[in-house]
Amino acid sequence: MGLFDKIFGGGKKKVSKEIVETRGQHMPDLKIPADEMFTINFKRNGGKFLYCDSIEEVYSNLDKIIIENQWQDQTFFSMDKRLEDKFSKQDVSFTDQPSMSQIFFTTCEHLIAQNGSILVCSNQLNERKLHELPSNLIVFATTSQLVESIGEGLKTIKKKYKNHIPANITTIKHFLPTDENSNDFLTYGSSSKNLYLLLLEDL
Repeated sequence: MGLFDKIFGGGKKKVSKEIVETRGQHMPDLKIPADEMFTINFKRNGGKFLYCDSIEEVYSNLDKIIIENQWQDQTFFSMDKRLEDKFSKQDVSFTDQPSMSQIFFTTCEHLIAQNGSILVCSNQLNERKLHELPSNLIVFATTSQLVESIGEGLKTIKKKYKNHIPANITTIKHFLPTDENSNDFLTYGSSSKNLYLLLLEDL
């Protein structure tokens, strides 16, 4: 993927500011790769991004997050048994009661490049609203979950689940305290979250 090549060596050269500024208004927009667009927008939203090229690196970065935030004695709220099994060898305990935790550990459906948001649904949230969840989120995702737009993400969900389309579809995109003045209906009722993204390369 283009962006990850840039971060970790190699990759394409950046388009200079001069080229961008001298392009006429009727010239086509410069195409930014989806991975780069996601990272730019995700960080602009206030998210913390940890790219991992192996599951071992995911485990290591999770440990660093726990140490950085002094969460060693914290129980993680989770609604995903498969996620709990994947991290069962880590020094993490889980609960299914959000009131018992300050950290929500989850997967997602997609990463949206268009606005740097995380697309989730009832598979991750059940029927809970975002404001009912702990203020700290750790999301485990893979690079194959990256899509360019919300529309593309919704189409993929529809194709994947066919006659069993999940409910409670929403996006998480406020990772810093902010006024909730978004006109995006998918973020209606959203609340700001301190969010870490553990992104595993799987392409």
